[in-house]
Amino acid sequence: MRSFLAAPRFGVLATIDTDGAPRQTVIWYELRGDRILFNTRRGRGKERNLSHDRRVSLCVEDGYRFVSIDGRVVEEIRDQDIAKADIRRLGVRYDGEAEAERQWRGRRAKQERVSYRMSIERVHAPGSA
Repeated sequence: MRSFLAAPRFGVLATIDTDGAPRQTVIWYELRGDRILFNTRRGRGKERNLSHDRRVSLCVEDGYRFVSIDGRVVEEIRDQDIAKADIRRLGVRYDGEAEAERQWRGRRAKQERVSYRMSIERVHAPGSA
C-alpha cells in the first residue's frame, strides 16, 4: 500500500461541513512516514470544516484499485515558510519542476497556505492495492 500511495495519484478528501454533511475535494497529498500531508489555500471549505471537526477520510484510486484511509488532522501548520514549501514540493510531485515553478511565480507565492498532517487510523484496501 505504501508504494501505491507513494505514486502521484490524486486523492479525494472528505471533511464534515458545519451542518454535518460530507464535503469531498480532490487534493494533492504526500505520504510522510505514518502521516498524510496535504495543503490548501486559506479560506477554502476544507479549512473551515477542519476548524470545527478534525475527522477526515482520504480515498486514493487507480481504476478499480484504491486505498481508503480514515483519520484525524493531528497537526495544522500556518507558518507560511513551511506551508509554502509544502505546496511547492507537492507541485513538483504532481506537475514536475518546471510547471511547479511556473505556478509558483504565477499565483501560489502570493497565496496564504495551510498544511495539514493526517493520522492513519483505519485503512481499507480491497485486493491490497
